[in-house]
Formats: sequence, C-alpha cells, structure tokens
Amino acid sequence: MIPSLPRPLWLRASTALFLVAFLVFLFLPLVIVAVFAFNNANYPAPPWHGFTLDWFLGNESLGRVGLFKDRALLASIWTSFVVACWVTTLSVVVGTANAFLMERAKFPGKGALSMLMLVPLVIPGVILGISILAFASRVADFASDVFGLELDFLRPGLPLVVLGQFSYIVAIATLTISARLKRFDRTLEDAALNLGATRPAVLRTITLPYLRPALIGSAAIAFLMSFENFNTTLMLVGADSPLTIMMYGRMREGATPVLNAVSLFLMVASALLALTLMRRNDRKDA
Repeated sequence: MIPSLPRPLWLRASTALFLVAFLVFLFLPLVIVAVFAFNNANYPAPPWHGFTLDWFLGNESLGRVGLFKDRALLASIWTSFVVACWVTTLSVVVGTANAFLMERAKFPGKGALSMLMLVPLVIPGVILGISILAFASRVADFASDVFGLELDFLRPGLPLVVLGQFSYIVAIATLTISARLKRFDRTLEDAALNLGATRPAVLRTITLPYLRPALIGSAAIAFLMSFENFNTTLMLVGADSPLTIMMYGRMREGATPVLNAVSLFLMVASALLALTLMRRNDRKDA
C-alpha cells in the first residue's frame, strides 16, 4: 500500500490495535518481572505484598539473601561475563577474517564454504552442544589412550563452553561484517596504495575504520548472545556454572524473587549497552 494514500478508518484502527497488542505481548512479561523483583513476598509472582529491596540488598532477619550478597549468583554472573568476553573476541576476530575471505578471495568451492559456515545457525543448540561434547570427548580420550596426554580443555568446562558458543555466534559476526564490507568502495584502498601506503597501513587507517560500526555491532550481538545462551551451555558446562545454568538450577529448587532481581539487573545492563551504542553512532553521524 502506498503510504500517501488515505486509508479507511477500520484499517487504521486494526493497525493500531495490532501494534498495541504486539507491544503488550512483548513487554508485559518484562514489566511483571521487573515489578515483582521488589515484591515483599517469598515467591516471584502475584499478589503484591508491598515494596522491598530485600531481593537486591538482602535481609538477614528474614533469611533473605539478596542479589548483591549472593556469592554463588555473583560468581555465575562473572563466569558468564568472562565466557562472553572470550566468545566476543574470538567471534569478531575470526568473523572479520571470514568476511575478508568471503568478499575478497576467489577460490573453488567458495559458495559451498559459505553455506557450510551458516550450518550451525540452523542446528538446535542442544544438538550442537551434544555433538561438540561427543567429538571433544572422543578426541580427549584418544589423546589420553594413545599419547598419554590429558587435554582437559576438551572436557566439560568453560573452554568447551566458549568453543560451543563460538561455533555458531561466529557465523552471525561473519554475516554482520560481510554486509558492511560488501558496500566498501575499494577504490579508496587502491588510491592509498598508489600514494605509497603499505597494505597494513591501508587496513589500519581506511578499511577497519569503515568496518568499525559493524565490528562494534557484531561484538555487542556476540556478547549478549553468549551471555544469555542456555541450550548449548547446558551440554558443555563443568563445575563453574554460568548465570543461565545457575538460574535454571535455582528454578528447579524453588524460585524466589532473587531471580526477578537478576532479570531486572540484566535488562537494565542490556538497555544501557544498547543506549551507549546508539549514542556513539549518533555522535559519529553528527
């Protein structure tokens, strides 16, 4: 439909109703979680029993351990942060190399390789985790039996979690960076080379600055996807549990509003990250 043409009242009303219903469906659960993080009750659900900060700060007299005094929960947040940093770094570095390979290089089987790089995106996380665990365990057992080497990083633990998350997040980083690199005007590089610049200097001063928005965007996506990952992580985790696994265990034992407090904390952190990136882009555009 052409936007400039007048639309009948029923179409405008139905469009507005659909938009409101979609926003309610999207944000109402988040609002409920945020509100009941301050509920003065021992369960994370209605009815409302009054306002309290116990689920953030704790209350020893009532036996409530708040988010900021729960060492196990804080340790799991730190573990997720460390894993996300490693996954983000690897995904951006390897994704950039993949983007240059796909957009600049010419070799037989390039199309097939491009398709294979996207395969992890369509494989369920649980299946991906089980496959990586089985393969890594076989390799570790072979190295131990034949060569007497103990490859602990191939056993369930954080290194394997990083590897499992990286295996599909790198494909998203590759697509994001490739889309930006595809629009790059290569005559700028040719002009710099003709003026005597070296290829590393051209990459550092021309190409990478042009790719900076895609690099920052792919890093943000990789970090958030790694931090919230559950399916693949569940199959590969060892003794140190990331936040999603810790929350899953707490839910099985019996949920408390502490989990709502954690969810609110993560929502605020994600929103701050998004706003920071948006303001950064606005400043550059200005």
